[in-house]
Amino acid sequence: MMQLFQVGPTFITAFMAALVEFVEALTVILAVGSIRGWRYALIGSLSALGVLCLLVLVFGQSLSLIPLTLVQLIVGTLILLFGLRWLRKAILRASGVIPLHDEATAFAKESTLLKQCHTTHQGTFDKVAFLTTFKIVMLEGVEVIFIVIALGASGHLYHSAILGAISALIIVLALGLALHRPLSTVPENALKFCVGILLAAFGTFWVGEGIGLQWPTADWTIVWLIISYFIAAQLLIYASQKASKKSMPLIKKAVSPIKLNVIGIIGQQLLKLFVDDLLLAIGIIVWIILAWLLMPYLTLTYSVIASLFWLGLTALLSITVLKIKA
Repeated sequence: MMQLFQVGPTFITAFMAALVEFVEALTVILAVGSIRGWRYALIGSLSALGVLCLLVLVFGQSLSLIPLTLVQLIVGTLILLFGLRWLRKAILRASGVIPLHDEATAFAKESTLLKQCHTTHQGTFDKVAFLTTFKIVMLEGVEVIFIVIALGASGHLYHSAILGAISALIIVLALGLALHRPLSTVPENALKFCVGILLAAFGTFWVGEGIGLQWPTADWTIVWLIISYFIAAQLLIYASQKASKKSMPLIKKAVSPIKLNVIGIIGQQLLKLFVDDLLLAIGIIVWIILAWLLMPYLTLTYSVIASLFWLGLTALLSITVLKIKA
């Protein structure tokens, strides 16, 4: 029963997160293939997949050599940063502060940018097609790999996490081949909201384990964390919607043209993988360090300490969501 309880959420989280990322990657690949041709679009995608497979082999094996407590603390912190970043953006989307992500719009926008690029003669290397698909598969794939490795390493459930990601990949590829158009009907925004909650719950639990926090209900604490983050997110959506009526709408940033400095773009996106809002990222790290240092000196019950730890993280999320209205 407990093994199923651990495997199930890991599979679902990896599946939903991978589904979101693969749908976004498919949109760009379809745009490149339809505008620039399929040859170098597929070569760029497959090249990125090869690099990603090497990353899995290297980092997956390396983490198995590190003590579990240290893995839970380090990986838990990263997945907490990642999860709260996703949850924050999902709350802002749900409250109307930032626009919902639409794959049909993204496809049209990417197609327009690709048409503006210099065309190549038939038979010559298409740098734009290759680098555009290589970049998107790398960026989205790195996020999937991180989630899979993090979920697998912290709970020794690699098979469940990998199976979830592979299942999502198969479904997206099958639908892409069958429909030949963006999967705009996939409830991507709702999936991101759910994944943000799940990752935030897992990250909070594993960081707590890493700093020596004794969760009152052991592994079942993850369920209560999921419920607590869901309730907090709903309250923040309501508060954000109410505040948005009294503030000026956000100015939408202009779309920048395609850049071919793929290494620089990937490096920048890797940083954004964990740090979207600097205040939130710094606050999370400071709160974890503070809790770690104070843990041996606290005389409170485990339930109170656990509640305070979660409340601190939720307070940071609330501040960074509502400060948009300031």
